[in-house]
Amino acid sequence: MAQSVLSRRRARACAAVAALALAAGACAADTETVQLDGTRSRAEFTVKLLWLVNIGGRFGRVRGTVAIDRFRNQAVVDARIDADSVTMGNDRYESWVKSAEFFDVAHHPEIRFVSAPFALARLRNGGELPGTLTLRGLAQPVAFVLEPATCERPGYDCEIAVHGAIRRSDFEMRSRRGALGDKVELRFGVYAVAAPARLQP
Repeated sequence: MAQSVLSRRRARACAAVAALALAAGACAADTETVQLDGTRSRAEFTVKLLWLVNIGGRFGRVRGTVAIDRFRNQAVVDARIDADSVTMGNDRYESWVKSAEFFDVAHHPEIRFVSAPFALARLRNGGELPGTLTLRGLAQPVAFVLEPATCERPGYDCEIAVHGAIRRSDFEMRSRRGALGDKVELRFGVYAVAAPARLQP
């Protein structure tokens, strides 16, 4: 009798382990990692000089991944920007934004944004994109905005457009406050490397 009860318990335990293993396998099969296309993706910024004139620049190297969880219909973006790749069309401004007063590329060569998990449908419909921005070695919560897609396959046939703003002072950029605005506008245009048939929100 005792042996029979023990056998049934073992059978139930084995069945539970098997079910968990199957579930884990199903989740793993429903997870994809897509590389960002560093050639087509872009990142830009603008800031006001003397409170009237916008000056801005563009980063030449953007890379990262989009982790897609099909089981939960969610995605997470991990985007990295080479801060030293910024260009502005003005050598003096370019040297200044790379200096310790602004991006401090000598000590912090990478700018990184990692989103919170968000619904895949947001890639097409637009909406809030919260996450964490690491700039000058400081990580701060931010909330960007995904713009509604202009094509059926965002990230492939058209860019995934994102915009938002940060404050320089939140990242310890407090110099030239009399001449330069605290608010920095950011815009991103993101493309994926390949176009698997299943990668559609």
